[in-house]
Amino acid sequence: MRFLLAAAPLYGHVGPLAAIGGELRGRGHHVTLLTGDACSGLATDAGLEFRRLPDEAGGVVTHGRTRRRTRLLNGRDEILDAFVRPLPAQHDALAAVIRRDGPWDALVCDSAFLGALPLLLTPDREARPAVYGMSVTPLSFVSVDCAPFGSALQPGHTRWSRLRNRQIHWLLRHGPLRVVQRELDAALARCGLPGGGLDFFDHAGQFDVTFHLGTAEFEYPRREMPPSVRFVGPLPPRPRAQHLPEWWDDLRHHPVVHVTQGTLDNQDLGKLIGPTVRALADDPVLTVVTTAGRPASAVCEAIGGPLPSNVRLAGYLPYEQLLPRTAVLVSNGGYGGVQQSLRHGVPLVVAGNSEDKPEVAARVRRVGAGIDLRTGRPSPRRIRRAVRRVLDDPAYRDNAEQLRQSILALGDPRATVADTLEEVTGALCRSGSTARQSVGG
Repeated sequence: MRFLLAAAPLYGHVGPLAAIGGELRGRGHHVTLLTGDACSGLATDAGLEFRRLPDEAGGVVTHGRTRRRTRLLNGRDEILDAFVRPLPAQHDALAAVIRRDGPWDALVCDSAFLGALPLLLTPDREARPAVYGMSVTPLSFVSVDCAPFGSALQPGHTRWSRLRNRQIHWLLRHGPLRVVQRELDAALARCGLPGGGLDFFDHAGQFDVTFHLGTAEFEYPRREMPPSVRFVGPLPPRPRAQHLPEWWDDLRHHPVVHVTQGTLDNQDLGKLIGPTVRALADDPVLTVVTTAGRPASAVCEAIGGPLPSNVRLAGYLPYEQLLPRTAVLVSNGGYGGVQQSLRHGVPLVVAGNSEDKPEVAARVRRVGAGIDLRTGRPSPRRIRRAVRRVLDDPAYRDNAEQLRQSILALGDPRATVADTLEEVTGALCRSGSTARQSVGG
């Protein structure tokens, strides 16, 4: 079969698609990945054909760049710049690949790749291939059971909380987030579709099937959950040959606290890495820092001096070897890293205030697998108290272990997704229900 994959060039979004593509490629299918040049290496490494997404279709992500505005307004701008405004250019690029390189048996898109929406919303279902979504962020579906996405409020189970949720959603939709809906409608209109029928936060439910790379236990329950959503668990890390640092054996002798700001938000190591290093400098733990390639001098600059003796530093480390030795992960709330921590039963201390990170932190708090510091710039004192609390209270590790068991029960999501694609798409092709013709722009 022939599969076309598509995602904006965001590493945390393209990586999972490339992993699924690699599984399909290994089963003998033809797989092409449409994304930006910045992520072309992921396609090459997985043995996929690469098609370039134009720059204007890639979107702009600021990764928490400091601005003199509220988190709500920053989040609104990130939604517009990274997802809504690139929609027409994404759709044009997608339609061009479909016309030029088709026919395709199915499309698999990152659920945040809104360029797929015009295909999904077309009135003629038979005029398009099957389109599957891959969700790599917390679910955002509007629900009376949940506060609006981005608020980081706990769901609640009372009549008052449901009333609160309705009111906040109405106020946001008709107030500061009104421009999101207006620009989404305008983008869809440019693709020949009427606006007003789709709330931005419900877009991930439009796919024929949406594979969510997480567990139902970690996500908020809601009565409006689309039946098309399937929880398949987080992807295991890609196996890669990586030289372990000479200090690796030190991990055997002390409780390990790993701190990271993820793979992208590393412009300012003073947000989390610096304060964590200072917080734990005199504690009987080994603080393992990964900098995503930033030099040791950047960490020293963030802490205002030399590295303490209990710090071990690396640009990157293999999580499949590090996390089984880790007692606590201190994270800025990147969804992928948090899911990997839970995949190994490691409790967390989370400090994030940009993109979807507050929502990730709120879910960690809800399941009892860690502490949400509710800020992106915690003080060393707050970090130390939180780490000590997680180390001393076994309930955090017990709850993280329950999540680990739920993840293990789901099996390997690469195989789960590939099996579903082969079964459903194959059945549609045999019945003649899936269109293999070109799709216009």
